[in-house]
Amino acid sequence: MPRVLPRFDVLAAARFAPPTDANGKRKRIDLEKIFGENVFTLHEMKSRLPKPQYKALLSTIQNGTDLDPNVADSVAIAMKEWALEKGATHFTHWFQPLTGSTAEKHDSFLKPTGDGRAIAEFSGKELVQGEPDASSFPSGGLRATFEARGYTAWDPTSPAFLMEGPGGAYLCIPTAFASWAGDSLDAKTPLLRSMHAVDKQARRALALFGSEPKAVRATCGPEQEYFLIDEEFFYRRPDLITSGRTLFGTKPPKGQEMEDHYFGSIPARVLEYMNEVETELYRLGVPATTRHNEVAPAQYEMAPIYEDANQAADHQQLMMSTMRSVARKYGLVCLLHEKPFQGINGSGKHLNWSMGTADQNLLEPGDTPHQNMQFLFFCSAVLKAVARHQDLLRASVAHAGNDHRLGANEAPPAIISAFMGEQLQDVFNQIEKAGEAKTSKQGGLMGLGVNVLPTLPKHAGDRNRTSPFAFTGNKFEFRALGGGQSISFPATVLNTIVAESIDELCTKLDGALKKKGAKFDVELRKLLAKEIHEFKHIMFNGDNYTAEWVKEAKKRGLLNLKSTMEALPKLVDKKNLALFKKYGVMSHREVESRFEICLDQYFKTVNIEGETGQHMAQTMYLPAAQRYLSDLLATAEAAEDVGVKTKGVVTTAKRVNDLIDQLVEKIDALAKRNQELGGDDVHSKAEHMHKHIVPALKDVRDVVDRLERIVPDDYWPVPTYRDMLFVK
Repeated sequence: MPRVLPRFDVLAAARFAPPTDANGKRKRIDLEKIFGENVFTLHEMKSRLPKPQYKALLSTIQNGTDLDPNVADSVAIAMKEWALEKGATHFTHWFQPLTGSTAEKHDSFLKPTGDGRAIAEFSGKELVQGEPDASSFPSGGLRATFEARGYTAWDPTSPAFLMEGPGGAYLCIPTAFASWAGDSLDAKTPLLRSMHAVDKQARRALALFGSEPKAVRATCGPEQEYFLIDEEFFYRRPDLITSGRTLFGTKPPKGQEMEDHYFGSIPARVLEYMNEVETELYRLGVPATTRHNEVAPAQYEMAPIYEDANQAADHQQLMMSTMRSVARKYGLVCLLHEKPFQGINGSGKHLNWSMGTADQNLLEPGDTPHQNMQFLFFCSAVLKAVARHQDLLRASVAHAGNDHRLGANEAPPAIISAFMGEQLQDVFNQIEKAGEAKTSKQGGLMGLGVNVLPTLPKHAGDRNRTSPFAFTGNKFEFRALGGGQSISFPATVLNTIVAESIDELCTKLDGALKKKGAKFDVELRKLLAKEIHEFKHIMFNGDNYTAEWVKEAKKRGLLNLKSTMEALPKLVDKKNLALFKKYGVMSHREVESRFEICLDQYFKTVNIEGETGQHMAQTMYLPAAQRYLSDLLATAEAAEDVGVKTKGVVTTAKRVNDLIDQLVEKIDALAKRNQELGGDDVHSKAEHMHKHIVPALKDVRDVVDRLERIVPDDYWPVPTYRDMLFVK
């Protein structure tokens, strides 16, 4: 039987030349000039709006005051004029349905006048409210499919922006999305509500400390890890196309063990790609600031400066879509899946979170944190929240893709704990034992033993990359998010649980101060000592990867929710339903709808993987192995005819035949499970995927990956890890 040559060309992929200008040099870009040029910024508003309307809108944006309906018409006119000047022909209410992505429906600015002409119009009514068809967006039971009406509502706190492309430009207006009954059908609305909850409770706390009660904003800075592979390979892998990850593939001889990719020199094509991504993001006002090679081959990272949590969530969606679209210009595909390649690092999205007013970060410890009682109060509120709601934090990052990553070498385990560092751990220990802290460990200076090198300021404690929730200077880093997920729900959870903790601490402190002769500093120290005793079990500065920590965590009463199907039901626990309702973030119906949607997404994701895996194994890998076996047997038969011994050929044939038998058996088992689907309701279907499809697919993969190590390259039907990970 003739051999089948690979249907891809590694050399062709490696020869791809990045686009440059005529003389081979990149055109110089004025960063200050282009930043925000496609955003309807406050500066643009101020220059185009009447002063009273601008002040009213600014108050809504910065202080959370009610939106004045009379302002909308002025804003709409100014926004339309700006967009038309930029070449826009259409506008859209840009929103974030519960798909994890974004959605938009374009409407033309052009309105016929009835006399054969047309004019460009855009009213305040069109700005404030849209009415897209909501029937096909996930609702989790909040509405029936035939109840199609949904409303989009302008979010003035996130600026409108212009999207440009070869087909023209259009104006995007960030909006919330709700059903006809008023239920939230999006990721933005609960996030905005949770930000209001933090603001309200933090202002209350600041008033107790004697500070002027200014607006408090939750801020986020999500780091983004991703893979880039040549599209020559991507479109030869059905699993990457349908699942975003490789369902099959054995570890290459060289992976990340040499540690030569991390922070290494960025390959030329990748650097060109990064430059263009950043340029497009700058034009959209996204403050991307960091880029580098990550640990795994073909893996990279970029990160923005911290922003208001709502804008950070919007910008994160723009970042992901821009990264995907620009990659195609360079013959690349951007993979945002949490674990595209088995056996090497996956991709996370570390969510750096803090809160503060316009002039102070409430989680800034200063040089002497033991004396900074305001910082200790707010930091304790966060730790109290994490200790009480470790289940909710874990559930906020639970999805099928993250099940392949959490607990692996580059990702934190599924056990939620908090790293505070030696300095703050010592301060908390002092307060718990003695009622107050008298000292803070200092970092000092560090010499490097060479006179020409500078003496460096040394931090009071090291960092911990294994912790899922780590304090990193003046913020907390929630490291358990998956690379492809929206940051909105994890940020919503963080805001809500911290609001609850601040509320409870304020209430306790208020009660203590009503006692005769009570002094604020004394009562605050007493309160913190009691609270630290209650949440100290969540603090852990050691190695989160060790088996010893798993045992220790169990002794401490920490949860170890290893899979999505263990974590998701925690969303609808009574305490969590009560939490969201109390602070006006989500009703019981809205929380339960998220639970149903997450189950449905898990079911569909794993179902697609199961069907894809069965198809690939049956129609690609099995025939490849059978062709190789046929050639081996033909060789052995021909050799026998001329009296040549073929012990090696026969041994190999037996080995391949045995693996073929095993593969047929495993494919049949997977096919049977794929047909069952698991039941009539989404919960039972999701459980079926978790208990049966995931292990059945793994069994098929184990056999295929063993075949890959035996079957010759020119028989193998898809690009291998060795091909995909090292073409730059």
